[in-house]
Amino acid sequence: MGFFGRLKESLTKTRETFVEKIDQVFTGRKGIDEDLYEELEEVLIQADVGVSTAMKLVERVRKGVKARNVQEAARLKDIFQEELEYLMGEKTSPIKINPEGPTIIMVVGVNGVGKTTTIGKMAHNYKAQGKKVMLAAGDTFRAAAIDQLEIWAERVGVDIIKHQEGSDPGAVAYDAIHAARSRKADILLIDTAGRLHNKSHLMDELRKVHKIVAREMPGAPHEVLLILDATTGQNALSQVKIFSEAVHVTGIALTKLDGTAKGGVVTAIVTEMAIPVKLIGIGEGMDDLRPFNPKDFIDALYGRRNDDE
Repeated sequence: MGFFGRLKESLTKTRETFVEKIDQVFTGRKGIDEDLYEELEEVLIQADVGVSTAMKLVERVRKGVKARNVQEAARLKDIFQEELEYLMGEKTSPIKINPEGPTIIMVVGVNGVGKTTTIGKMAHNYKAQGKKVMLAAGDTFRAAAIDQLEIWAERVGVDIIKHQEGSDPGAVAYDAIHAARSRKADILLIDTAGRLHNKSHLMDELRKVHKIVAREMPGAPHEVLLILDATTGQNALSQVKIFSEAVHVTGIALTKLDGTAKGGVVTAIVTEMAIPVKLIGIGEGMDDLRPFNPKDFIDALYGRRNDDE
């Protein structure tokens, strides 16, 4: 099974709570009335799409109905899918690469979201593209975090820069940047502590690392990638806001889509935040992290095509 097939499979729970419930709103009704729009908005909010996005989607559906003079509720399915695809496709962009090298990507996020695993998979993907990759173990608050990243470095076959537990994460970033330059690395992935986003001193530490990276290499970091766990639903949105206040988050990687019925949050993140979703993770496999493609996502969500189409 290819990635699209696995994506379709991973969205099974979301399909049950999102697509099927929305389709029920349009089924068995003769006409289109205000009750239908209110019910659609309610179902969208329950599916973790978020209030703002739900209202925006329903308004676009209303306009689509009026523009096409649609009378039958059954035809709303197609209009809804078109408007969803339009909103999802508004803000997309790939991971920014520094053509002069190295590309420095700072990876941030709370503990438990799959941050280290995502870094390992990114390293694997870049190495498969023929790029020289290095890792920096900037989460010095936990020995386990350093060990885990080292295991990934060995597994993928890339260099790692690390210090002892409790050392200054800024010093790790400093050493890693200079090592990446001297070893002519293409990609440097910097891990950071799993910040408790309600702890201001930890956010200050994150700002400090960002400042050191920017000082040592003008224009860097080229990406600040925030890892979010899709199973947390609307809580993911609050993490986006808090991390964005601490550092300039440039992209989002959404993990654990295979284990959630809350995949509707992807819509909320894409449409409500000014930060593009750049990567999605759908499983434990090395190749289960891929660039986010809105059309593929919606096709998989609705089961609209097969893997080889």
